[in-house]
Amino acid sequence: MEDVKGRTAFITGGARGIGLGIGRAFARAGMKLAIADIDPDSLAAAKSELAKLTAVETFNLDVRDREAYARVADEAEARLGPVSILCNNAGVAAATRLTYEFWDWMLGINLNGVINGIQTFLPRMLERGGGGHIVNTASGAGLAAEGSGLMYNTSKFAVVGMSESLRRDLEPKQIGVTVLCPGPVGTNIVGNSRITQPAARNAEEARTWEAITEQVTAVLARGVAPDKVGEMVLAAVKENRLYVHTDRVMEKYIKARTKALLDALPPAK
Repeated sequence: MEDVKGRTAFITGGARGIGLGIGRAFARAGMKLAIADIDPDSLAAAKSELAKLTAVETFNLDVRDREAYARVADEAEARLGPVSILCNNAGVAAATRLTYEFWDWMLGINLNGVINGIQTFLPRMLERGGGGHIVNTASGAGLAAEGSGLMYNTSKFAVVGMSESLRRDLEPKQIGVTVLCPGPVGTNIVGNSRITQPAARNAEEARTWEAITEQVTAVLARGVAPDKVGEMVLAAVKENRLYVHTDRVMEKYIKARTKALLDALPPAK
C-alpha cells in the first residue's frame, strides 16, 4: 500500500507508547487517525498533539468489549471515513500469579483484543473492496520463549500465528498483514497495565508488582524509541512486509528454536 495519504487508520492502545509512535508516523504521512485507548487523560493529550498534523478522533475503548468496539467503529468511520488500516496494538504485560483471573486478563487484551479488531473491521474492508492493511502488535516473545512469562509468551505466540495465517488468507483480497515483533521499546507498558490488571490480593503482591514495574521499565527505557518503531510500521505497511523486528535481541533465541524444531524432525527417507 504505497499510497497511504488520506486513508483512515484505527489504532488501539494508540494514545501511549508504540501506538502513539505509530500514530505520529501515520499522521506525518497524511493519514487520518482514529485513536482508541482505555486511558482518558492519554487520549486527550494524544488528540491535542496529533490534531496539529491531521484529522484525528479519539475513543475510550476496552478492546475486550465487542459491543463497544462495534459502536466505536461505526462512530470512527462516520467521522473520518472508511477504515482501511487497522493497528491492533493494545496490550498488557507481566502477570504476578498463575490464575484463571490473570489468564483471562492477559489473553482477553493481548489475543482477544486483536481478534475483536479483526472481526470488527475486516468484514467492512472486504465488503468495500479497495484493499487495506492490518498490523498486529505481537512481540519478540511471540517467536521464542526467552523468559517474558508464560502468559505473555502464550498470547504473543498466538498473535504471530494468527497473523501468518491471516496474511495467506487475505493476500488474494489485496489486504496486507504485518506482525510487529518488538524487542525492548521505551514504553511504560508494565505500569500502564495496572489500569486493567486484577487487583493485588495483599501488600506483598502489590510490592512484587511495583518491583516488576520498576525493573522492566528500566530495561525498556534503554530500548528503541516508540517514534522509531512507528516509522518501521509505516514502512512495513507501504512495502507490505509480514514481519517487523525493532532490533536483533531475539536472534539467538530464534536460531536456537529453529534448530531444535529441525533437529526434532524424523530422519529423511
